[in-house]
Formats: sequence, C-alpha cells, structure tokens
Amino acid sequence: MSSHNREDKTSSRIGLTIAALGVVFGDIGTSPLYAFRACFAAVSGVSVDQASVYGVLSLIFWALAMVITVKYVSIVLRADNEGEGGVLALTTLVLRERRPEHAAAIAFIGLAGCALFYGDGVITPAVTVLGAVEGLAVAAPTLESAVVPVSIVILLALFKIQRRGTGAIGRLFGPLMLLWFLTLAALGIRAILAHPGVLAAVNPLYAIRFFADHVGVAFAVLGAVFLAVTGGEALYADLGHFGRRPIVRAWFTLVWPCLLLNYFGQGALVLTNPDAVNNPFYLLAPEWGIVPLLVLATAASVIASQAVISGVFTIAQQCQQLGLIPRLTIHQTSSTSINQVYVPAVNWLVCAATIALVLGFRSSSSLTHAYGVGVSITMLIDSLLVLMLLQIASRPSARTAQTLIWVVLVLDFTFVCASLLKIPSGGWFPIAFGTAIFGLMRVWREGRLRVTERMQREERTVEWLQQSLKEQPPARVNGLAIFLTGAAQGIPKTLVRNLRLNNVLHEHNVLLTISTERVPRVMRGSRIQIEPVVPGVVRVRARVGFMEVPQVPALLQEAERAGLGIRTDHAVYFVGHDDVVITDARGMARWRKLLFLFLANNSQFIGNSFGIPPARLMQVGGQVEI
Repeated sequence: MSSHNREDKTSSRIGLTIAALGVVFGDIGTSPLYAFRACFAAVSGVSVDQASVYGVLSLIFWALAMVITVKYVSIVLRADNEGEGGVLALTTLVLRERRPEHAAAIAFIGLAGCALFYGDGVITPAVTVLGAVEGLAVAAPTLESAVVPVSIVILLALFKIQRRGTGAIGRLFGPLMLLWFLTLAALGIRAILAHPGVLAAVNPLYAIRFFADHVGVAFAVLGAVFLAVTGGEALYADLGHFGRRPIVRAWFTLVWPCLLLNYFGQGALVLTNPDAVNNPFYLLAPEWGIVPLLVLATAASVIASQAVISGVFTIAQQCQQLGLIPRLTIHQTSSTSINQVYVPAVNWLVCAATIALVLGFRSSSSLTHAYGVGVSITMLIDSLLVLMLLQIASRPSARTAQTLIWVVLVLDFTFVCASLLKIPSGGWFPIAFGTAIFGLMRVWREGRLRVTERMQREERTVEWLQQSLKEQPPARVNGLAIFLTGAAQGIPKTLVRNLRLNNVLHEHNVLLTISTERVPRVMRGSRIQIEPVVPGVVRVRARVGFMEVPQVPALLQEAERAGLGIRTDHAVYFVGHDDVVITDARGMARWRKLLFLFLANNSQFIGNSFGIPPARLMQVGGQVEI
C-alpha cells in the first residue's frame, strides 16, 4: 500500500471517529453538567466532606467502568445484528438464535425495552439543554428567568435541523464535540491540581464505605449516579450509523478519560469549596470563562440530544418494518448509508413532548428525578438478551463474557431498583410514556392481525383460479399487472375482485409478496424467489431486512434479473384499500378498536411507502369489519 493510500485511510478513520463523537457520545458526554450535582441533590443529611465526595466519585468511576466500558463497549457492541444495534435489533437477533418456544417471552421484553427507550428519549433533550442553559444563571443571576424560553428556542432549532440527517449533523458537530471533551478534561485537570488526593477515589472501598455509612440514602444516590451512564443505550442504538470500531476508539482514547477527569475535577472543587456543589460544573471555569463555557455546553447539549433522537428514528424504522407501528413517512438522509433516516412524524412528536417537559419541570435538577427510570429497565433488558446469546455461544471467550454480564446484570438490577425510587417525584413520566407506546404497538399489531384474518377470507386457492379461468375465461388485456399481497400462498383478493367484477385479466400478472426478515438487510441476489402459478400468472416473493425501506419498482427490476422474463417498466399496480368498520362482535375492546381505526386512518398510504408511481396505481376498495 502506498504512503498516500495509508494517509487517506488513516485520515478516513480519524474523520469517522470524530464524526461519531458528534452523534454517539453526545448523551453521555454532557452528563457532567448534572450527574455529580444530582448525587448530592438527591438526598439530604449527607455532609459534603471528603468521605462523601470520594464515595460518590468512586460510584461514578465504577459505574462508567462496568456499565459502559465492560458491558457496552467490550461486549454488547459485539452483539450486533449484522451491524445494527439497539434493543429491537438485539431482540430480532435473539429470536433467530433461540428455540421457538421462547419467542413470545423474548418478543415481549424486547418490545417493552423499545417502548421504554422512547420514554427516556423525550427526556434527554430536555434535561441536557436545560442543564446547559442554566449556566446563564451562573454568569448573570438576573437572567435566570430566561432559561426556559431560551431552552425552548434551542430545542425548536434542534428538531428543525433533523431533516439534514445524522451524517451531516455528525460532520458538523463532531469537531465541536472534540473541543467539548478536551474542555472537560482541561477544566477537570485545573481543579485536580489543587487537590490531587481526589484521584484516590478510584478505590472501590470508598464506594463500599459510602454505602455502609449512609444505608438510608445510598439507593437514592445510586439513582443519581446512574445519570452518568444513561448514554449507553443511545450509544448501542446508534451502532449502525458508524460501526463498532470508531465508537471503541473514541471511547478509550478520548471520551472516557475526559469524563473521568471532569468528574474528579468537580469532586476536587467541592472539597475546596463545599458551596460549589450547587453547580460544580460551571464553577470549575474561571470567571472569564463561564460565558464561553456556556456557549460550548449549549452546543454540546444539542449534540447530546441528537444522539438519542437519531436512535429514536432508527428504532421507529425498525418498528415499522416489523409491523409494530403504522406506516410512516421515512426519508433516507444519506446516499451512502441506508441506516441514516429521518422520520418527520416521530421528530415532531418527540419535539412536542420535550417542550412540554421543559415547561412542566422548568429545571434540570427537577428533570433528573424523571430521567433514567425507563432507560435503566431497557439497559437491564439488553443484559438479559445478550446473556441469552452468550449461553448458546461455543467460543471460549463467550464464557468470560457471560461471567462479566452476570456481574453487570446484578448492577443493572440495582440501578433499576434505585431509579424506581424516583417514580413519585417525576420518574412516573417515562414509565407512563413508554407504557403508552407499548400499548399503541400492541393495539396496532392485534388490529392488523384481525384485519388480515378478515381479508384472507376473500382470498382463494390456486385451484379456484384454475377452475375459474377454465369455466369462464376472462377478457385478456395487454400489459403487466402487479398485485401486492401479504400472503405467500393463494390468490389475493385484489385479483379475485377484479375477476369477479370486471371479468378481466392482464396478459401478464405478478403476485408480489414482500416479507420482512429478522436481519437488517438481505443481500442482493438472494432476496427474490419466482414461482409460476398458472399460465400468465407468476408469484414473486421478495425478502427485505428490517432496516430497509422496500421500493417495489426496484424489487421488480431485481426480479427481472432473476429470470422473471417480463419488463416491468410500464406495469399497473393493484393494491387493496379497505375501509375498516367497527362492529359489536367479540374481540378487541371497543376503545382499542377505535384507537386502531384512528391509527389506520392516519397511516401512510401503501403506495407512497413502497415507492409505487401514483399514475400507474389502481386501488381496489372494500370493507373489513372488526
């Protein structure tokens, strides 16, 4: 390899690593704004002395070491579903590997983890932006009343730029995030030099002693310590955007050391000046540096929000492809990476919920009571699912990883218990929000199953079609007709209705079924299967992954190359478009039927979802009772 090529490759790795900083590590990178302060704000009656400060720092150090470094960076990031991460991708991976009798339980806990991720996903932008903008009150106490309005303006701008795409935002903010982490380290070092003994807090005995001395409040502090590691789930959900290697490089060479230096610097500052515990992060800076730090922290908080928002988009796309939510408009924001998407409906839903939280809680210290409850359960679910994978792995290294995950699993469970203590003071919100999302998914899935069951009653067998063509030959018209159907067998109702009502059949007919596999992507060349049905009618089965947005014209071109033998450029597409009618028959509760009807009526039309040209689309209507 020439020196020029080596330099280009090295430059590309560095650029990708810096871009990853702008998306993946935003959430965990802004935790010093509020996590250390929250540990002392969570309880009363604990004096700010050396023992308590060392104890809290020791808890934070080992939480980062065990949860992020050992669990996520070293183990969980390896449990990717063909490059994709996140609790839903992990669930589909486990469902592929485990025995069928466990499928229902695995799907249930995976779906619950996905819903709870949404619950904390709307809190992250609120708490990080508020935590940064609160620096206004430190720089100029008279501006305290401007914190909420300024935060709302920043959040609106953040959600407005989402359509530019994760990659563009990463390239834009990556260098800024690099500056942020270096600033965290510089501020921490400045304070540590004044009190270097604080580094002794890496000794786990300080954490153990803190628990022993403060048994009554230790769990409350542990719930606040968890705020330092909540970014682990967003880190995993964004795995598909950049890959494992840039994330690992960034964590070990920059993010982890800088975070630790800043946390220990805050501890050193508080030991020197106990009153600084009210806002130790901003007071780390010299007086002249507070305003520049405020600007940088605000930018970092925007990036932190981006990490979770992009993860929410990814999960939304996966949910749609797996049939868990109605069809949504999904925009591909990168010509080179299929993983980078923008979902307008989800974007503005999260925006509205985030602004409502800012208006309701009005401060980051109040929001920390709501933050972390949902994601702690999701992170526990990650550990359980990874443990299931490791139990069936045959590699010797899997045994070591399994032992470590068991240790982290105990820690995850402890964090969940500690976080649940925050439910009365705000922790109810992510639970309620996640439960609502989970309920919507269940209603949509059950409703679709019932509609599909009713629609299948109008479908007919291949033998019926053969008999009909023989007894009453229809009029034949030139051209190709594509009938979209969810069934991989039989004759779809759209063709049946066309024959019954018009007694017409095209010269060439394709019954197209698109099925979503439990893999992110299906390799080209292996996704199309062609099967003759009767003369003039063939069945095409197209397999796609849960991270792909299927485009019917492109799939048909693949079918041409696979031996379809018909040009599909000028095909006419037939799709069913049935009105759903609620009846009093047994089944779903009436309110669930009404909710499903609302979701169905606001779902994106199938033709738009699949890229079918509107000028060549025929809708075959009907009525379905549920």
